[in-house]
Order: sequence, then C-alpha cells, then structure tokens
Amino acid sequence: MRKLKLEMQISADGFSSSQDGINDWMVWNWAPDWGWDEELRRYHHDLNFSSDCILLSRVMAEEGFHQHWQMVAEDSASPQSSFAKAIGDMRKIVFSRTLTETRWANTEIARSGLSEEVTRLKQEPGKDIIVYGGPILVSSLVEAGLIDEFHFIVNPALLGSGKAVLGELRKTTRLMLVDARPFPCGVAVLHYAKL
Repeated sequence: MRKLKLEMQISADGFSSSQDGINDWMVWNWAPDWGWDEELRRYHHDLNFSSDCILLSRVMAEEGFHQHWQMVAEDSASPQSSFAKAIGDMRKIVFSRTLTETRWANTEIARSGLSEEVTRLKQEPGKDIIVYGGPILVSSLVEAGLIDEFHFIVNPALLGSGKAVLGELRKTTRLMLVDARPFPCGVAVLHYAKL
C-alpha cells in the first residue's frame, strides 16, 4: 500500500508562515536563488521522487503552485528546472468544494470526500503520495489519520507568531521520530512516522 508523506517548511518555533504571509525567513523561500546546500537538495529530490502523485489544496493550487513550477521548468538555467519539470509531469489531485474543473495539466479535482479519496489513492498501484503545506488540508489529513510520514524542514528562524503549521487540530496524534538531520545551510529535517 502506498504511503502519504507530508513535506512542509516551518520556522524553529513551529510556524508555517508569518502573519503577513512573507516567507523571506525561509532558507529557500521559492525565489530563483535556491539557498539549500547540495545534500538538502538531494534529500528533497529523493523524497519527492519517491512519489508519483501530489495532493494540493484549492488555495495552494490557485495561489500559483502550477504557474510557479511551470515557469521554473521553462528556465533551463535554473538549478530547480529538472525538479520543476518532474513536478509538472506528476499527477496532482486538488481538494476543493468549489472548483468544478481544472485548468492545470496533469491535475484532477477530488470528487469524493477526503478520507475516501486518499484511501482509494493509497490502494492504487504506484509510488507514494506527497502533500505540501496548506494548514487546513494538512490538519484535515492528520485528524483523519491519513498521513503516514511527516518531513518538517525546520528553518533557522524564530517568528514569534504566525500561522500554525497544522491549523487548529482537534485531537492529538502521536508520532515516532525516524530521523533528525542537520544540513550545512542551517536547516534541519525532522522525519516522523505516525504511531
């Protein structure tokens, strides 16, 4: 059975974004300059390419996920272009109650409820499934017990306040630490599995 893996950048004090949404505190804040060292890039590539399907919230999809990676893929000088091309080619599922059709390549809109859709996807043949951020979608996946692995990319920054990593969780989820790795650029990756 396929696993659902979460990859999310967070601050050292546990926020996914500042209150104003500006993410210049991230070592890699999706700007053209990829501030990650080679070892962290390899970790990120390996994690992402162990999957062949991406789950997205409607908000993330509409705020530019597709357009950003398409633009990067078209820039052969970008160190991120091969990653971006692979992301563009992967199957993507957008969870939305309001979208009725997709305008993005290789993208489908989830037609059933969250638990039913993810359970069905996990039973399909293929590589694992990955989800990126979006506190509402991620907190719903956590509460439903659907995320199998958590990969938190901890940036060396303290925000003091901001948007919580998982929004408002209504129940406790126990995790087991699988690995904790520091990288030369100052980022640490905390890898947890659901108990």
